Amino acid sequence: MILAAGLGTRLRPLTNDRPKALVEVAGRTLLEIALARLRVFGVREVIVNTHHFAEMIPEYLETHDNFGIRIEISHEEKLLDTGGGLKKAAWFFLEDGPDADEPFLLHNVDVISTIDLERMVQFHAERGALATLAVQQRATSRPLLFDEAGRLRGRGGRGDESTEPPGTAERPESLAFSGIHVVSPAIFSKLDETGAFSIIDAYLRLSTQGERILAFRADEYEWRDLGRPENVMKATGS
Repeated sequence: MILAAGLGTRLRPLTNDRPKALVEVAGRTLLEIALARLRVFGVREVIVNTHHFAEMIPEYLETHDNFGIRIEISHEEKLLDTGGGLKKAAWFFLEDGPDADEPFLLHNVDVISTIDLERMVQFHAERGALATLAVQQRATSRPLLFDEAGRLRGRGGRGDESTEPPGTAERPESLAFSGIHVVSPAIFSKLDETGAFSIIDAYLRLSTQGERILAFRADEYEWRDLGRPENVMKATGS
């Protein structure tokens, strides 16, 4: 699933007349770049959520023959945030029935990286995780906290909010989330939240209930957030 429904407020004025998914970098849209990356790793079925200038995305995909893959649209009349958007699209991942167990990728449209998605999926499966988050050791205003076993334990930033059990000697490590997740379909039966909600908030709740929300260390890979005009300009070399 490509998360593309946001208003793109950080990208203004580039999003004054288009959704952020259709902002261009060196002649290619962010959506095309994300789809191309997913195709490299064998992804042939994708769902994209829409809201801001929503009608432009299906039109764009149609003119490009869906880039040769199956693409579904999950339109949000009201923004549902990352968690609500994923929950609304649950049908796409459960088409094979409620016992579907093949993990899927959740990818922000405004990030580009060289992260090895195949290796990340393998890491997720081998460890029996409910969700695996690609993280790096870099500066961020919204860090996540992980224990020495790589399990999500809280959120950092303005006063650490840790769910580490009392008496734990090891201080959780603060890491930056990349906007790329691997998720098991079993999560849909555990998302008690309704309406608009953050998937990170849901992960934090689930981690306190013993679910395996794990860190995939992606320090060796390149990563860029293209959610700001200045970052788009840097990526285009202008």
